[in-house]
Amino acid sequence: MGMIAYLILVHRYPRQFKRLFRAIFHPANYYLVHVDKRSGVGLQTEIQDFLSSFANASLLKSQNTQWAGYSLVDVELRGIEELLKISSEWKFFINLSGQDFPLKSQTHIQDFLSRNIGNDFIKVSNQSKIRPDTLSRISDYCIEFRNRIIRIPVKRQYLRGVTPYIGNQWMILSRKFCEFVCYNPETERFKRFYRHTFISDEAFFQTVIMNTNYEGTIVNDDKRTIVWVPDGTIKLRPKNFTSKDAEFLIASQGLFARKFDETVDAGILSTLESNLS
Repeated sequence: MGMIAYLILVHRYPRQFKRLFRAIFHPANYYLVHVDKRSGVGLQTEIQDFLSSFANASLLKSQNTQWAGYSLVDVELRGIEELLKISSEWKFFINLSGQDFPLKSQTHIQDFLSRNIGNDFIKVSNQSKIRPDTLSRISDYCIEFRNRIIRIPVKRQYLRGVTPYIGNQWMILSRKFCEFVCYNPETERFKRFYRHTFISDEAFFQTVIMNTNYEGTIVNDDKRTIVWVPDGTIKLRPKNFTSKDAEFLIASQGLFARKFDETVDAGILSTLESNLS
């Protein structure tokens, strides 16, 4: 029985992606991979060739994605919808980037999820209370144009009767919520509004799950091990793990970790691979 449907977002490092894929591969799961169209035909072809050996893996039609743009939410929604069509069996949707890596085996992850049927693992915080500094992300009007986001500081009226939430792009969602977010008409106004917000991939799913008639059990934990480090004055980015972090990662309760960069340190991936096996 296929418990898990994966969507993997890739924009570089095909070799690293293949290591990730092998580390999360299980014949009962479903795998869908999106290659950013801006990464070029070469990367798409290489990944398509690689996936052709796996009956339970396929490519999602490539589109341009832009950091901080709604195009990332759009890819998630298209991916979820495609996976719902591919199989009626899976119970959980997991999104990963090509620079993530599992910390636990697929058997461990499947066992864990089988004890948590119906739960949604997603980081949720009340944006006004916990991250008031980010409210301009929803009040500014944003347009994706070519390879950038144009932010117009026009103060927009927020959705009536809705509390904005914020979290992390990475999550483990129940099939029930996946069906809800794709097909329930209640979600349409959220899609329309968030299309013109900044970094909507860290807020759209959170706001929908907390402000609609969806009935599920929300676990405020995305099961990812991420260490945020400053990047410039205002931004945080995930630290690239290296071999020095091996003990920390192996001891972690997370199911997955990000971020890894084989050009910085490929050894940590080898350590995690041998720990999984």
